[in-house]
Amino acid sequence: MSQLRPWILAARPKTLPAAIVPVWVGSIPAMGHPNGFSWPLFTATLLSCLCIQIATNLFNDAIDSRKGADTAERLGPVRATAAGWLSDRAVMGGALGFCAAAAAIAIPLIQARGWPIVAIGSLSLLMAYAYTGGPVPLAYRGLGELFVILFFGFVAVIGAWFVQTGEGPGPLQWITGLQTGFYSSALIAINNLRDVGEDGSTGKRTLAVRFGKRFARGEIAVFCFVPLGLSVIAAWLLNWGGLCLPLLLLPLAVFLAVRVAKTEPGRIFNRFLAVAALQLLLFAVLFTISIFLKDG
Repeated sequence: MSQLRPWILAARPKTLPAAIVPVWVGSIPAMGHPNGFSWPLFTATLLSCLCIQIATNLFNDAIDSRKGADTAERLGPVRATAAGWLSDRAVMGGALGFCAAAAAIAIPLIQARGWPIVAIGSLSLLMAYAYTGGPVPLAYRGLGELFVILFFGFVAVIGAWFVQTGEGPGPLQWITGLQTGFYSSALIAINNLRDVGEDGSTGKRTLAVRFGKRFARGEIAVFCFVPLGLSVIAAWLLNWGGLCLPLLLLPLAVFLAVRVAKTEPGRIFNRFLAVAALQLLLFAVLFTISIFLKDG
């Protein structure tokens, strides 16, 4: 194995759409804004958010290994620290390095928009560690989905909009923030249902562990179907029929809800995770098409 491959595995590149999509969805409506659209600010926002996402993943990899949460019975991808490919000290150092990179990349954003970016960035960096570390690790208390909805939904979408326009959120930003948060949370919920047995035996009290498989399956269905209803609400509120385009994702929502309901947790859930990631990416594509149709 090359020296770089364990780091790539620890960074979990398959999770990065959860950082890319909300920044894109929050930024793209600014293309029709009087203040214009800044590609340099967009690039800095995206790269900073990607660094925070990677730092979160590295903290997770190292801390889960320390706590014994990643065992030999793991059904998901092998974790670099638990497998012994990297030391937890090295991975923690890598996480801190990405936190520093996120802060450095955000300097143009601070210059453009001031103290709100400092506040958002500081809280996001703190939460990158608090997701699995600190006295109240969110992922171990059943708060992982809430964390994702808040930070990979509302904070990322509204923050990206603010960077581009200097304005607070309108109905579109609140709704799309909730949509991206729910679609990203579907990934977490599928992951937690897959790992419910391992997490229960190692003290990781996810919602799937706390409330059982039936609850987890219903939670996944909610995360897949509610964003479709929100598209209709957004189209009605804003008198903008193109915002209904994400309804084309209904077959994927049905597929995920039905397959998850009928399948016992196992390695096949890794395929369901891929479908959920595709769902998130396609939402960004359909939302972008609706923006260009309106502006065109």
